[in-house]
Amino acid sequence: MKRVRRRLWLLAALVLPSLVAAPAYAQGTASLIDLTRHPVGYLALLIFFVAYGFVAIEKATHMRKSKPVMLAAGIIWALLGIVYAARGESATLEAAAKHVILDYGELMLFLIVAITYVNTMRERRVFDALRSTLVSRNLTYRQLFWLVGGLAFVFGPIIDNLTTALVLGAVVVAVGVGSYQFIVMGCIIVVVAANAGGVFSPFGDITSLMVWQKGKLQFLEFFSLFLPSLVNFLVPGVFMHFSVPKGAPEPVSATTRLKTGGAVVILLFLATIATAVLFKSVIGLPPAMGMMLGLGYLQMYAYVLQSLGRRRGDDTIAFDSFRVMRHVEWDTLLFFFGIIFAVGGLGVVGYLALASSYLYGDLGPTTANIAIGVLGAAFDNIPLMFAVLSMNPDMSSGQWMLITLSTGVGGSLVSIGSAAGIVLMGIVRNHYTFMNHLRWSWAIALGYVASIYTHLWVNAAHM
Repeated sequence: MKRVRRRLWLLAALVLPSLVAAPAYAQGTASLIDLTRHPVGYLALLIFFVAYGFVAIEKATHMRKSKPVMLAAGIIWALLGIVYAARGESATLEAAAKHVILDYGELMLFLIVAITYVNTMRERRVFDALRSTLVSRNLTYRQLFWLVGGLAFVFGPIIDNLTTALVLGAVVVAVGVGSYQFIVMGCIIVVVAANAGGVFSPFGDITSLMVWQKGKLQFLEFFSLFLPSLVNFLVPGVFMHFSVPKGAPEPVSATTRLKTGGAVVILLFLATIATAVLFKSVIGLPPAMGMMLGLGYLQMYAYVLQSLGRRRGDDTIAFDSFRVMRHVEWDTLLFFFGIIFAVGGLGVVGYLALASSYLYGDLGPTTANIAIGVLGAAFDNIPLMFAVLSMNPDMSSGQWMLITLSTGVGGSLVSIGSAAGIVLMGIVRNHYTFMNHLRWSWAIALGYVASIYTHLWVNAAHM
């Protein structure tokens, strides 16, 4: 680490003499310095890709993915700060930084509330009860294959694709004990279905949420993607069906019941989502404010259960809402921080403007949006979507639907292309592997192409 720091200081020293020579250009109302062909610009790009490389090998290094991107984001903005200070335009950079802070702040508040509700439902055994119910149905492997896939498609838009993959991945492992092939096929269809279902709702995927918060699509417009998303799930599912074992798992009689208040927490979560939608669509306030109001619903209900538990002398009734919040996945939230600020820094450098000119000017929006979706198989879809939103190309609502669809389902092409796939690789590591998923990439690719054509057909009026 000491060697790394010395090299960074050396690089900074080498580029400092030429900082004041960088030309400026107009972006919006502020005059930003064009650093796309400047040593600082090249250095920022290098830092970003090195950090992203560490994210890609997280399993090998055992270093949380948030750490390299946070470091990269800080160094990139520090270098930009030196440039702007040398030019006497620190106020311009400050305004750009505050804009990125606003984007991240809204996203973070929204996610904190959503994750808190999901953790509360887990604490109230909502997901355990679901798993117990499915295991006790005595269904065949092929019936369970379609059932878990269908549930992943339905739950994806509600509790997000990552949580859906966690819950239903556990179901697949629970019912598939003794059948290696079923667990493999079940995990693949869960990833595909969860990612597909997460597209037609602002709450199903981080990228969909980002598009909605930016006002590129209205809440109801997302549902125009239902049929393309369904096609994306069904096409690979049909091909995979014939490789699922024909037998049935051993019957299980054990059941798990909800803890007190579990059903109410589910209703409060739905009420919180409705509140966020109303805040955005009716009174024109950020949906994050509606989500924070929904957190108030949960906090007050926790107090009610605590009072009830004290009166009955039963400690199992209550739950501590603040203790639940401690289990928020901070590594993920800080990863988003690092990615958003790093990409935002590259936007200040000027690279996003260049990319936008090539992709949406030379290639055209349709080709560009489809290509970006394919890139989602190699790169996380979150920085890709943030980059597109930062470019802010002038597109129709149909094109914004297309980029939402392509980035959402493109990550299903390989196991490391989406958060849902990555998390299942961690918890079902002996069955759901990169190579096992890759064997079915051809079928998933057919679903990707079919979903794109379906969108271009059914939503032609919006293009």
